Amino acid sequence: MGSVGIDLSLKESATTSNGDKLIIKQTQKWANKLAVAQRAKNKKRVKAIHAKIKNTRLDLIHKFTTKLVKDNSLIVVGDVKSRSFTTKKTKLAKSTYDAGWFELKRQLEYKCKHAGCQLEIVNESYTTQTCSYCLKISDSSPKGRAGLGIRGWTCAECGIWHDRDINAAKNILAVGLDRLAVGIPSV
Repeated sequence: MGSVGIDLSLKESATTSNGDKLIIKQTQKWANKLAVAQRAKNKKRVKAIHAKIKNTRLDLIHKFTTKLVKDNSLIVVGDVKSRSFTTKKTKLAKSTYDAGWFELKRQLEYKCKHAGCQLEIVNESYTTQTCSYCLKISDSSPKGRAGLGIRGWTCAECGIWHDRDINAAKNILAVGLDRLAVGIPSV
């Protein structure tokens, strides 16, 4: 059994250190039908569309987490707080709720308990900016909210090209493995 790191983001809800991605864009997919039903004041149809969005999201997350728990003995997740993305200062609330981070972590927690798999939640600071190969933060790495549009980058130190989310997931896994090596208990 292996170990895997998971980076939570808005573009793909979750990306693993081995490259698997969970893509949930249910709200956007159903937005037009929902808008039509809302303008028509068709409460029954609005309720049905919301239920469809929720059930599809739950199903996608369930399948993704089941595979992760089945294939790994250690799962390390970055500690992203959705509350920081849903304030009035940002326009990311709908995308954040659509990503389903809370539900993903909840399902991983109970599935890991049942399967005897270890779940670690770690601080993900600088995991996107740090090269997972040479462990340096270069000038070319994406930084802050301005760097959110950068999906891939080449490390100026070692020349390795990185997918932003896979690189972060690899660094999250490394942080989790380091914590276990020095005996820091789970969160």
